[in-house]
Amino acid sequence: MDPETSTLPISSHLLLQELLLNADPVVKVAVILLVLFSVWCWAIIATKTYQLIKARRSVARLERELVTDKTFEPNPESARAYAVVEAGTREWRDGAPTDGAPESRSDARERIERAMRAALSGELRDLQKRLPFLATVGSAAPFIGLFGTVWGIMNSFTAIARSQDTSLAVVAPGIAEALLATAIGLVAAIPAVMAYNKFATEFSIYSNRVQTAIGTYGGRLAKLTPRGDA
Repeated sequence: MDPETSTLPISSHLLLQELLLNADPVVKVAVILLVLFSVWCWAIIATKTYQLIKARRSVARLERELVTDKTFEPNPESARAYAVVEAGTREWRDGAPTDGAPESRSDARERIERAMRAALSGELRDLQKRLPFLATVGSAAPFIGLFGTVWGIMNSFTAIARSQDTSLAVVAPGIAEALLATAIGLVAAIPAVMAYNKFATEFSIYSNRVQTAIGTYGGRLAKLTPRGDA
């Protein structure tokens, strides 16, 4: 039998499933941990993508209506950006001083905008929830994969020492395990880092757009304040 053809069945069995089943327990734990991290990251990415789409639509509609509708009043049942300006409306209606002292328009505007900024902070906390996990996986996953790589190479050297054989059949399984751990670590880390940076940037843009709307709406409500003349 040709020696070259006799090695083909061996190479054909070096499949992903076989590598996982035959891997060292430590490498298995590392790979399983990375797979779980990756699955959870993709769940977070899907959730945050949906939230980002809704937030973009909400703030775009708010900006459009603040410009075109001078009598605009927020709908408390509407989405995120509307909830922020609704907090300003509630503060304008219910948060005025109760001691009967006159309130200047500048004081009213500061009070109203403070309420809206507090509401925005709450919205941003919700939007940014679980983003640190993406950053953590993006930082830690390559090192977990590297740990699996080092462990696999150590197993390869141990196998060589035991068998006194440096052939590919002895070395290849450990090296394959090592490369598998590295690959899965990168598969988990790269999307997590990209998603974290994307969401952090987009939520910052959303915050800036809502801050601008807060200034516009706060000034509009302050002009309707009947107390004081400043």
